[in-house]
Amino acid sequence: MNFKAVSNKVIIVLPLVIFGAFFPFVLFAQTAPPEPYGPVPSPRQISWQQTNMYCLIHFGLNTFTDKEWGYGNVSPEKFNPSHFDADQIVAAAKAGGFKGIIFVAKHHDGFCLWPTKTTGYNISKSPFENGKGDVVKAFESAARRYGMKFGIYCSPWDRHSKYYGTYKYVQLYREQLKELYTHYGPLFEVWFDGANGGNGYYGGKNTTINIDRTTYYGWDTTWNDMVRKLQPNAVIFSDVGPDLRWVGNEGGHADETSWETFTPVPLAGQTGYGPGYVDYSHSPAGTRDGRYWMPAECDVPLRPGWFFHNDQNDQVKTPQQLFDIYLASVGRGAALDLGLAPDMEGRLYKKDVESLKEFEKILNKTFARNLAEGATFKASNIRGNNPRLYGPHNILDKNPFTYWATDDSVTTPYLILSLKGQKRFNIISIGEDIKLGQRVGAFAVDAWINDQWQQIAEATSIGNLRLIRLPEYIRTDQVRLRITSSPVCPAISEFGLYAEYTRKETHKS
Repeated sequence: MNFKAVSNKVIIVLPLVIFGAFFPFVLFAQTAPPEPYGPVPSPRQISWQQTNMYCLIHFGLNTFTDKEWGYGNVSPEKFNPSHFDADQIVAAAKAGGFKGIIFVAKHHDGFCLWPTKTTGYNISKSPFENGKGDVVKAFESAARRYGMKFGIYCSPWDRHSKYYGTYKYVQLYREQLKELYTHYGPLFEVWFDGANGGNGYYGGKNTTINIDRTTYYGWDTTWNDMVRKLQPNAVIFSDVGPDLRWVGNEGGHADETSWETFTPVPLAGQTGYGPGYVDYSHSPAGTRDGRYWMPAECDVPLRPGWFFHNDQNDQVKTPQQLFDIYLASVGRGAALDLGLAPDMEGRLYKKDVESLKEFEKILNKTFARNLAEGATFKASNIRGNNPRLYGPHNILDKNPFTYWATDDSVTTPYLILSLKGQKRFNIISIGEDIKLGQRVGAFAVDAWINDQWQQIAEATSIGNLRLIRLPEYIRTDQVRLRITSSPVCPAISEFGLYAEYTRKETHKS
C-alpha cells in the first residue's frame, strides 16, 4: 500500500515537474515578437548608432593659410607642422568620451594628405617628413592604438584639379576613394560633403565651374560599386544618405521632434536630389514614416571654424556648451560629430583639450548612475502575458535590444516605476529597440507629487535615444510613463532618471 501511494505520487508529481519545466517554454513560444514598423536599420547603421559621438578632424593647407575654404592654388610647401602628434589629438578625443574619428583626407582645395598616385598636389610634395609623410596613416594608426573607430572624408569638390567638371575627374576621384578604402583598414563611416562646384584655381584657369549635383558624380555607382564592396561595414553620410543624413545645420542640434526615418525632398521645381542639392528644411526633423531609415548626424566645430585660427583660441566651446549640444543631438536620436582643429604645430591647443576632458567629466558624472535602478513595476499590459520576454524589467538591463512590449491591440499603455526611495533628478532617458523601427509617436512622464500624479514631461519621437532635460529638479518615489500616441504596440528598451552634474550640485544631497 505504501509503495502504491509513493508510486501514485511519482506518477502525479513527475508530470507536474515536467509540465512546470516546459510549460513556460510552450506558452512563451506562442508569443511572437512585434512585427517591425516601417523602415529598420541595417547592421552597419545599428553599429553606427551605438557609437553616438565621434570627431571630425580638419588639418591641411588651410591650417597654415588661416582659411576655411582653400582656393586650390597654395603650394604644398606651406604644409609643414613642426610637432605633429596624431596620438595627442586622438587621445584628447578619447578623453572627451568620443568613440571614433573621421579624418579629412582631402578638403575642397584638393590637397591630399596621403601620398596619392592620382595627383601631384599631395603631401609627398611638402617638406613634412621630407616628403615621406602620410597624415591619413598617422591618424588611422593612432585611432587603432586608442581603440577608436576610424572614418574618412574625401571632398568630392576639388578646386585645384584642372579636370574638375569632366568625367576624367570623376574617374580620378574614384581612384582616390579606392586608395583610401583599401590602404587604411576598416572604416566605420565615409563622409561626402554637399559643397560641390563654384569658383576655384582649377589648374590655373581661375574660373567658376558648376556641375549637375544630381548626376555628375554618379553617386549610385560610387557608393554601390566602391563603398559597399570595399568597405561593407561603413555607413555612408551625405545630405541625402543613403545611410545617414546631414541634420541641416552646423550648430550640432536636431529638432526636438527628430525622426530617424527620412524621405529626401527635391528643391522646389526639381525632380532629382543629391549631396548639396536638396530641400534642407526637412533635414532637422526627418520624416515620420519616411521611406528610408536615415538618422541624422549633427556636425559642429569645437571652435567657430572647422580649421584652426589663432584668433579663435578664446572662443572654444565650454564643457557646458558641449553638454547642451549632446542633449540636442545624441539626446534626440542623432549622433554628435564634433570638429577638432589641430594648430600649425600639428597638435590640439591646450584649451581645446581641457574643454574635451571637462565635457567627459560632466557626461560621466551625470550618467554614471540610473536612479531608476532597483525600481519595481506595474504595467498596464505585457505582451502575451509573458514578463520573461517582454516585461518592464528589460528597460533597466542596459541592453538596447530587449524591451517592454504590449499586445498588438494595446498601443497607449502605461508603466509605473516605484523607485527605491525618494530620488532627485532632472534628466529623463528613454529608448526604443530600433531593430523594430521607430514606433512611438508621443509619450508623457508623470511624477507622484503631493499624493497625485503630475505631468513633468512630454515629447514625440524616441528612436535610439531620447533625453529630456527638465526645467527644474524633481523629487519623487514614483514615476509613470504613458505612451500617448503610437500606430503599433511600443517596444521600449530603456528608461532612466539622472541628476545632471554641475559643480554647484556636488554639495546637494
